[in-house]
Amino acid sequence: MYRRRLCLGAAAIALTLPLAGCMTVHGERENIPSVGEGEAARVLANFAAVNNRIGRTYDAKGVTAVESGALGTTDEAGLRAKHTNNPAGNPGYRPLVFSDSRYLIPRQVGWPKYFVADTATNRATGARWLLVFRRSAAGLPWKASYVASIATADLPEFARDKAGHPIALGIAGTDLLVQPGKLSAEYAAYLGGSGASDVFAEGPSTSQLRSDRNAHAKTANSVTQYVDQAASGGDLTPVALRTADGGALVFFASHHQSRATFRTGYKLAMDADTKALMTGTPRTSVTLTRLGDEAATVPAAGGGKVVFLSRVVGLVSAKGE
Repeated sequence: MYRRRLCLGAAAIALTLPLAGCMTVHGERENIPSVGEGEAARVLANFAAVNNRIGRTYDAKGVTAVESGALGTTDEAGLRAKHTNNPAGNPGYRPLVFSDSRYLIPRQVGWPKYFVADTATNRATGARWLLVFRRSAAGLPWKASYVASIATADLPEFARDKAGHPIALGIAGTDLLVQPGKLSAEYAAYLGGSGASDVFAEGPSTSQLRSDRNAHAKTANSVTQYVDQAASGGDLTPVALRTADGGALVFFASHHQSRATFRTGYKLAMDADTKALMTGTPRTSVTLTRLGDEAATVPAAGGGKVVFLSRVVGLVSAKGE
């Protein structure tokens, strides 16, 4: 898979103070690092171990132990399709290996909390993966909800607080060109043709994608309609870290649907994984539902345009009529 890529947490961190007993710092009230670096490293190691197991067996249910959100939804569907077509699994699977791993651990108040693992892999030459791990409460497992594969040369520099921690931004009330909580909706509107073109920089995920859609919307054999919608809430909530230039790197998701209607008598051809996810009988039309897992730099207001650094789109369902 393109992205194939516990953890013992506690509601409090106990600090032993000389001659003063113990004081409990509550993560739901105090502004503290979201996780210790040692625990973050164990989370990443466990993620690799589980993904390597399910990569060999195509265990769609197993992925939910370490993934959620956009990453978990698309990987679950992909594994389900692979297992349907290859019930014996993948004996030729090449294990995922992380190296030179670093951790972006912001200070946060309350739940959910998140951190980002920035790591080299044996899957992407000249690029690093940024994996967003999130959990909703103390004691629950950390799960990766977003992944971005970003060229090393394009990785932004992150702003730091006085203690050296990266700075987490909320989904609203920021000084950014687009509020992180509105980015998915802005992008969906842009792809649908009603969004302002001055928000997004040109590129494969923006102007080129719109152009490609227009070119394929009507052919001699089919007519295709597109519907794009914002994704938000729960583990699809965006994550934003302040960058050194005053902007932010934002991880977010988006829903995309296409419905292709074919001329009478046209023989439909589709790949095995799409067939495995298909419900209904594709006689004259096929509706495909996809989920985008995206990372983009968003400048401060008046400072430029939104630039996509990574976009992975996974098929989550197919329906024939």
